[in-house]
Amino acid sequence: MTQSAAASGTAAGCVPRPASVDAAAGITRLRSRFVLSEPLGAEWLGICRDQLASRLRPEGDARAWVVDAPGGELAARIHVVATEPAHQRRGLARAAVSALLETLGREGATLYELHASVDAAPLYEEFGFARDPALMRMTRIPQARDGGTG
Repeated sequence: MTQSAAASGTAAGCVPRPASVDAAAGITRLRSRFVLSEPLGAEWLGICRDQLASRLRPEGDARAWVVDAPGGELAARIHVVATEPAHQRRGLARAAVSALLETLGREGATLYELHASVDAAPLYEEFGFARDPALMRMTRIPQARDGGTG
């Protein structure tokens, strides 16, 4: 990240980190509780956790960022953005989105698509996403190393 936690408005000590395999259970739990229209049952939680864990391995195709709460559990995550209600309105999702976009940019990603709720749309617009009837999308044109366009 390019900003300190204090400068970006996040709660003290809450710094986004890349999610590793060990975060799959927390990510799945947050998605089930706060993103889906109905929470998943225990069997589906386990299936989703295991599938996500395999994709979060270093050789996997998934990238996610998480923010740990002071007690150690996940407070916020981005894969599907969800923040525990007790930790909302502290800039945690903003910090996680920023960190993920920086990482994806370094990896050469140029097309970003997401589905956002009406309430979440202003956050993504801050990062350059534009409204579309079906989804929000941002296309970044990478800069050439000499400073010109690529």
